[in-house]
Amino acid sequence: MSSAYPAAGPAARRLSAAAALAGLAMAPFLLGSYAIATLSRILVFALLALSVHLLTGLTGLPTLGQSAYFGVGAYTAAIVATRLTDIGIVQLLIAAGVCAPVAAATGWLAVRARGVVFLMLTLAIGEIAYSAAVNWQPVTNGSDGISGIPPVVPLPGMPALELDGLVYFYVLAVFLALLVVIACLSRTPFALALRGIRDNEPRMRAIGYPTRSYALTVYCGAGALAGAAGALWVSVQRFVSPGDAGFEIAALALLAVVIGGSGSMWGACAGAALVWLTRDWLGNLGFVAGHGSLLLGVLFVVAVYTLPRGLAGLRIPRGPSRRRTA
Repeated sequence: MSSAYPAAGPAARRLSAAAALAGLAMAPFLLGSYAIATLSRILVFALLALSVHLLTGLTGLPTLGQSAYFGVGAYTAAIVATRLTDIGIVQLLIAAGVCAPVAAATGWLAVRARGVVFLMLTLAIGEIAYSAAVNWQPVTNGSDGISGIPPVVPLPGMPALELDGLVYFYVLAVFLALLVVIACLSRTPFALALRGIRDNEPRMRAIGYPTRSYALTVYCGAGALAGAAGALWVSVQRFVSPGDAGFEIAALALLAVVIGGSGSMWGACAGAALVWLTRDWLGNLGFVAGHGSLLLGVLFVVAVYTLPRGLAGLRIPRGPSRRRTA
C-alpha cells in the first residue's frame, strides 16, 4: 500500500534548498538587528551540529565533546584577533588548524571505544576543556573570558564589519562554503566507509578496512569544523568565556542532531535552529519565560515519540491519498 505522504524527491529537495537560500539572503532586509544577530548565532550553532553529525549521524559515534573543540577554536580566534590580526579568514583557518591536532591527540584514545564508553570519554574531554578555560588564566583570562575583540575584517583590504547585517553575511558565506564541503564529502567513498562502520563495524574490519584510522580521521575533521564554528562565534559575539566550552553547548548540539534526524545534514541544521529558537526565543515569551531548558526537555520527549526519524523523516504531501495493492 502506498503512502499519501511520500518522501520528497530530488526536485522537491532542490526547490526547498533554493527557497531556504533565498530566505537566508533576504533576511537582513526584512528582519531587525536582534533577529539578524540571532540568525547569525543559529548558523554558527548549525555548523557545530554538523560537526556532531559527522560523528554521530555519519559514523555512529555519539559525542558530548564537540564543545571542547568549539571552545578551543573560539579562544584561538579571540587570541589571534586581539594579539595578531582582525582578518576573519585568518582567525578561522588558525582556529581550525589548532583544533585538528588537538582532536587528533584526544581522539586517539576516544576512538578506541564505542557506545556509552565513547560518549563518556568525549564528555570527559569536554569537561577538561572547560576546566582549562577556567583555570588557565594567563591565556584565557579565567572566568572573565576574553572581551574587547575588534570587529572582524573578512578578507585583507575589506572594511571592518560593524553592523549585524554585514556580520551575518560573512557568517552565511562561511556557513555555505563549509556546507558545500561537507556535502561533497558525504558523496565520497570515504563517507561510504564511515556509514559501513556505523552499520556494521565488525564486517568492515573483516574485509580489511582500518576502521579505527577512519574513525580518527573523521574525528579530526569534526574537531576542525567545530573549531571553525568557534571562530565564527567570536566574530558574532566579540566575546568568549568558559561557558562556550561547557557541557550545555555539547548537549544542545547532540540534541539538535537527534531532533533533526541522525544521518541527515539538513536535519542537523533544522534541529539546530529549532533548539536555539526554543531556548533563546520561545523560552523568553509569556508565562514560560525563563524556562527554556524545560521547553527543550518537552521538545525532546515529543520528538522522540512523534518523530522517530527526526525532522528529516517528515514527509511532504503530494496530493490526495491513493491506495493500491502490491
